[in-house]
Amino acid sequence: MNSAVTDAPQQRIVKGACPHDCPDTCALRITVEDGRVIKVQGQPDHPSTHGALCTKVSRYPERTYHAERLLRPLKRVSAKTEAPRFEPVSWDEALSDIAARLTAIAARDPEAILPYSYAGTMGLLQGEGMAARFFNKLGASVLDRTICASAGAAALTATYGNRVGMHLPYFAEAKLILIWGSNSIASNLHFWTYANKAKREGAKLICIDPRKTETADKCHQHIAPLPGTDGALALGLMHELIVNDWLDHDYLAAHVEDWDELCTKALDWPPARAAEVCGITVEELQGLARDYGARNAIEAPAAIRLNYGMQRVRGGGNAVRLIALLPCLTGAWRSRAGGLLLSSSGWFAPYKNMAALERPELRAGGRAPRTINMSTIGDDLLREAAPDFGPKVEALIVYNSNPVAVAPESPKVVKGFQRADLFTVVLEHFMTDTADLADYVLPATTQLEHLDVHTSYGHTDVLINQPAIAPLGEAKSNTQIFRELAARMGFAEPCFAETDEQLARQAFSAEIDFDALVEQGWQSLPVREAPFANGGFPTPSGRAQAGGADFVPNYESVLSSPELARRFPLAMISPPARNFLNSSFVNVKSLRDIESEPIVEIHALDAAARGLVDGALVRVFNERGSYHCTARISERARPGVVNGLGVWWRKLGPRGSNVNEVTHQRLTDLGRAPSFYDCLVEVETA
Repeated sequence: MNSAVTDAPQQRIVKGACPHDCPDTCALRITVEDGRVIKVQGQPDHPSTHGALCTKVSRYPERTYHAERLLRPLKRVSAKTEAPRFEPVSWDEALSDIAARLTAIAARDPEAILPYSYAGTMGLLQGEGMAARFFNKLGASVLDRTICASAGAAALTATYGNRVGMHLPYFAEAKLILIWGSNSIASNLHFWTYANKAKREGAKLICIDPRKTETADKCHQHIAPLPGTDGALALGLMHELIVNDWLDHDYLAAHVEDWDELCTKALDWPPARAAEVCGITVEELQGLARDYGARNAIEAPAAIRLNYGMQRVRGGGNAVRLIALLPCLTGAWRSRAGGLLLSSSGWFAPYKNMAALERPELRAGGRAPRTINMSTIGDDLLREAAPDFGPKVEALIVYNSNPVAVAPESPKVVKGFQRADLFTVVLEHFMTDTADLADYVLPATTQLEHLDVHTSYGHTDVLINQPAIAPLGEAKSNTQIFRELAARMGFAEPCFAETDEQLARQAFSAEIDFDALVEQGWQSLPVREAPFANGGFPTPSGRAQAGGADFVPNYESVLSSPELARRFPLAMISPPARNFLNSSFVNVKSLRDIESEPIVEIHALDAAARGLVDGALVRVFNERGSYHCTARISERARPGVVNGLGVWWRKLGPRGSNVNEVTHQRLTDLGRAPSFYDCLVEVETA
């Protein structure tokens, strides 16, 4: 009997890491069949991933194999004020022309060249590894990377000494969890699994957020302060902790500096004052204080999961400082299930070799370079040369970012990118809003096609991402593009020839065993279970710092700018749509179909006052600009606040605009960050 001979599909499993700007930094299990990725799953044995992925990343193959994926270098053949037209060119032509243009500009002043990047990948190699070497050698301006988290980062550093906090898994043991400024179900899924476990075991969950998020739906209570009033709420809670003596006096005396100063400030915030500023009831504030303070910190620990939305206002840094001090007042840090987590990234600092990766010594002359804040790119691209600014920006190299969509006050950003005398190169996967305004677009690899190593800001594991497939088409990794560009510009230092594996082996100190990392896929840091049970904060004194923390009101609010509020009476926040991650995944059809269209959520009372109906096309506007979207009358919006969900690509929105038409470029009190959620608008039928 003859048997048919068939070739069985060849499958292999590759260890990876999610590259996106999310605290979870998931370990990936990538299935490759006959040279093609067929499935991306979470690693079941990674402690915090435990086999689960968000909807976005589980569809990563759809993004990598997208029909509109960029696979060849493109050169602009239209004016930047016209509809974009490009023609394919060879890598040789593209890199030769780019190198010649940059060389000519650098001969006049290298600081006229500016890199622009952020967290399109969080990887240490494909982020700023080889790129930083290139720009250091070139002598380019330095980008102050502030657009997401720098207010909170500066606040934690000022208070705790670094960006450190409690361990993610121990939230499962807490008896009270305050989820503050975080839609965890959408943007921190693996934290939510621990919080939900605590809930099943009797913990109370309270969500504090201006928007009634999907997370708020699952909590026992939702408190909706006005945007930018979190610092006032924290001071009001402190007032109640003090007057009811819900304090750990021993902890305060031993481990907190300048407590007397903070105590005096807090006593000026009785419940009536704090509740009025926050737009909540006195009963809500007093009940929250009782829940948080009237408990044994060891037997019934209270934990705070803070996230970055609440620091995107003028006083965001001080608000984070005040909230971060709450567990010091009650001694919540004494338990491993108590304390606060905003970021864990500071735990990695002793183990990262960023100087070895980025090689700052390549910068000639030893002088401090000109620094430009990425959050003010709209203004800075329109500035002329001046003694207090430096040279006019003549060239922009964009990678891992889409500033035309995500940077504040986008009318100015667009105008700057449209300058005929600005030479712009964009490394991208797709023709984003920013790529549409480039002179050259260079096709970059996705996470499935390159090597990288990752830290996290939500847990304490180092992860490796192994390439699962060869680069598609003519795509090259960021490291390879900067390697080849360096060669074209005559940079002869041996560090520019180092491979990605050599870079990866340099990224960490000897405590992180690279070969073991390759074998397992991750390595956990040796951090104490209850890191601050006995103080020991990474400040010079070892004590948490309370001095100087205070409430700072918004730039734009009824409280701080009443005349402006009469013209634009609605506060607007612009949190991410659930199925997007900043501007990533917006062009993935299956995810865009879920979101359907750009919307603004508005409360029924505010809609009725303006004659708006659900589903109507509306215009959201202020003195900076306007954008169009669909109105959704929703209980997710509190009265007086509208939620403009983002960040849609401009060209995919009605009339070619998005929510950043109306945001401004003024910066936060700490960290020089943008104040996206510090914004007054009006809404009318389009």
